[in-house]
Amino acid sequence: MSATAVGQPHGERPLIAEANRLMERNPGNRVEIIAGVILVSPLPDITHARALARLTRPFTAAGIDGSETEVFQGVGLWLPSGTEDYAIPDLVVVDADIEDHHVENNCYEPVAFRLVLEVTSSNWKADLQTKVAAYAGANVPVYVVVDRKHQRLHVLTDPTGHDYTTHRIHAPGEIVTLPDSIGAKVSLDVAEVLYAGQAKRTT
Repeated sequence: MSATAVGQPHGERPLIAEANRLMERNPGNRVEIIAGVILVSPLPDITHARALARLTRPFTAAGIDGSETEVFQGVGLWLPSGTEDYAIPDLVVVDADIEDHHVENNCYEPVAFRLVLEVTSSNWKADLQTKVAAYAGANVPVYVVVDRKHQRLHVLTDPTGHDYTTHRIHAPGEIVTLPDSIGAKVSLDVAEVLYAGQAKRTT
């Protein structure tokens, strides 16, 4: 990243300025810039929020609590794919010194991110395609996708270029242990996570 790309006024950063205007006009929507394209995600529904709440628990229970690593929702990740590119993953595991890695527009350098996680919504293709290339290109070691449309959990590791060398797909009934590189031994119950992300059915 060049020095001129950091700290420029938003008036000289047309995509970021437009993204911020969209966020102001559409409270609750998530606005990102990936490969020079503005992506707008709808306001999350309650099942999306419930899935995230369930997912946070095993991370904190495993000890990702602030000493060396922390777990957050909605933290901006500055992407190297363009001079204004950034993403806002649903959940992240980051180094505890993440504040030392601030870039601009409430976004942080990829080196501070150990894991990013997305829970799919109506724009699920972005999570399974566009963001795979974006996060691999940023060299994020672990990318997890809770695929509510197809009822699967994806775990991608070993980024190379704009893809991940290892892409494992897990079904309900499996317990998935994430790589130790995230800072603790974290296991996810695929059925529990996917069930939390489903709408309650009434009879």
